[in-house]
Amino acid sequence: MVNVLLIGIGTTTCSALESLLSKCNVQGVVRVDSESDDPVFSLAQQVGIPIFSDTSQQQIKSLLLKFQPDCVVVSSYNQILPAELIELSKFINVHYSPLPRYRGRANVNWAIINDETTAAITIHKISPGLDEGNILFQQLISIGFDDTVATIYDKLNKIQGQHLGDTVVKAVRGYEGVPQNNAEATYGCTRLPEDGEISWSAATRSIDCFIRALVSPFPGAYTYFQGEKLLVWQAKPVDNPPSYVGRIPGRIIGRSKTEGFVDVLTGDGVLRIFEVQFAGAERTAAANIIKSVKSTLGLRTSDLLNRIQILEEQISRLKENAK
Repeated sequence: MVNVLLIGIGTTTCSALESLLSKCNVQGVVRVDSESDDPVFSLAQQVGIPIFSDTSQQQIKSLLLKFQPDCVVVSSYNQILPAELIELSKFINVHYSPLPRYRGRANVNWAIINDETTAAITIHKISPGLDEGNILFQQLISIGFDDTVATIYDKLNKIQGQHLGDTVVKAVRGYEGVPQNNAEATYGCTRLPEDGEISWSAATRSIDCFIRALVSPFPGAYTYFQGEKLLVWQAKPVDNPPSYVGRIPGRIIGRSKTEGFVDVLTGDGVLRIFEVQFAGAERTAAANIIKSVKSTLGLRTSDLLNRIQILEEQISRLKENAK
């Protein structure tokens, strides 16, 4: 049986482990310490596979020298492995994009943000270049109008579970795969939580894609309301909205207390917001937070100036009290 070491720190690792267990001998899993209900930890402990919580490259090298695996499988890892490391074994990576397109980071997020019609899973050999290496397996799926990053991950995880084990065995037995065309390569940069601010002057469809691309387990798209950061978890475009020739993007133009939504002007239409959350608070219906059609979402210059004035007054009082 093929001996495999699995490296994985994200949400794709559980289905990767399940698939490998069906076809391979998994010698260990490299994964950071996590909450007690982590399904990867639970499954590994159930079948007696050791977990190595040090995910450094030095640790990976030590494990390679110790176990001498036939293959190292990477499913969600946040470092580029150097050439001197990948020379020690056969390395195979699981990448959720249609390589050579969308190399790099946050591939499913970027695909939804960019309103792509398809996402994909690619299993490929690792080479020194970023997400280069021969393609061993690839399957595309459609991105539906209501799909979120969470639903797309669920679909791709299922495909990984069905095909990763067989693909690894096939590669270890000599299958070389198909070379990528580097001339067709595109890249996605890392996304940070602060990249999630909504621009209400953008098109309605673009904002809708943006929100769907950042739902849990990602940090969420956000705006500002009354000077506080407000996460937006669920929304959808309003069909055939009224035509506003006087338009202030971010302005609330409708609200339903019974159904819990608020309608917001965008750059070209109306977006209906259903579920929101202030930092540190519970998620709730948008109408529970936003209660006036005179409200405007987003951080405006007047908001910043008012907050600066308040801070200056507080500082002035503190100085007076210190005398």
